[in-house]
Amino acid sequence: MSRPTAIVLHPEVVGEINNRPGSAQLAEACNLAESIRVSVVHSEIIVITKLRAASFFGKGLVERLKTLIQRLAESTDWPIVIVNGQLSPIQQRNLENDLHSKVIDRTQLILEIFGERAKTHAGRLQVELAALSFQRGRLVRSWTHLERQRGGGGFLGGPGERQIELDRRMLLKRVVRIRSELREVLRTRTLHRGNRTRGGVPTVVLVGYTNAGKSTLFNRLTGADVLSKDMLFATLDPTVRKLNLDSGRGVLFTDTVGFISKLPTELIEAFKSTLEEVLYADILVHVHDASSPLLLQESEDVSRVLRDIGLDESSYKNRTINILNKIDKVKLNPRLSENLRDTFPNAVLVSALKDKGISDLKIKIDQYLNKTELLALITLAPHFGAARAWLFENGVVEMSRFDDYGYEYIEVRISRTNHSRFCARWPNVRITFKTSEF
Repeated sequence: MSRPTAIVLHPEVVGEINNRPGSAQLAEACNLAESIRVSVVHSEIIVITKLRAASFFGKGLVERLKTLIQRLAESTDWPIVIVNGQLSPIQQRNLENDLHSKVIDRTQLILEIFGERAKTHAGRLQVELAALSFQRGRLVRSWTHLERQRGGGGFLGGPGERQIELDRRMLLKRVVRIRSELREVLRTRTLHRGNRTRGGVPTVVLVGYTNAGKSTLFNRLTGADVLSKDMLFATLDPTVRKLNLDSGRGVLFTDTVGFISKLPTELIEAFKSTLEEVLYADILVHVHDASSPLLLQESEDVSRVLRDIGLDESSYKNRTINILNKIDKVKLNPRLSENLRDTFPNAVLVSALKDKGISDLKIKIDQYLNKTELLALITLAPHFGAARAWLFENGVVEMSRFDDYGYEYIEVRISRTNHSRFCARWPNVRITFKTSEF
């Protein structure tokens, strides 16, 4: 079975400010199409002086596209037209009528990708919710031929209005049902997060632009087998794995969905229950593609989505470790290296594919956690064997020595939560803090 074909168009409106070159945006749209096995047979940047309310493009351009589609259809299947922008329902319908071809915009393309990649029940629910939210404003497309008809017998609306209302009612019922199921998913995730918090295990969440190498890094760190390919949105559903750092401290790593510029609002809303793991993480590891010519723009796109889900800038700065991944693809001449260091002064240079810099990342995470934990000297009498075992299991013991009377002096790094638990369980144990944090 042959792959479907597509024409990808990136509209550039004269006078519209954009921090990304049109060629890069067109290439990204083509990659999005290729990621769902659609062959791009033609792509171009369309420069337009003014957006048309009825058909988005002007008449002359529509005629040229119509001729191009007919010519391409002679040698291949009738191509889909992908517009790398946002089309209104009326614009989409009119373009389809004029071009005699299926037309989709950027939002629909990303929804299609997410729908194909979602594997878990929660992921499929979230994608369906996003798709239904998108469709709500487009029900009119199927019934415009009936909207002008007027019924008798005192009814103001005609059959078109009645059918639209029936469709809208069915859609709203499905939306209500999905949201109810997602609330249950959210409740379960909240319980799991509460269990992890009570267990005192720090959480680390990987975030970054799609195809920055998060899943490859995740696999390298944790030994997981999450799908990692050189394609946009290779993975969608979040995965959690435990990793023991060199210090002996255990942390939970979470791999999240990659972000992208102009991420549809419907997807952000639908995936909030997944993305809110970011809000409660102890550390965010922001993975950047060091080889990308749009490194700064991609970083800002990720920051914008994080702000949209409720992460304030102060919290982002205080909890984030920047990773410059794919450093093996960068020609590390002194000037380029200096530019990267100036932009991300405390970043860790990593090549997840080549297994370079992984140990540096682990050390960085350990150092960060050390700043947020308490360094305490705990004195244990000989009969406090259970307390000793508990400290070795739930803290990072840096020193242990015994005196001549059998008393043990343990220097341990411990989270504030575990410190409270220890004090509640063994209130008579002597604790001296060696830091001024507490």
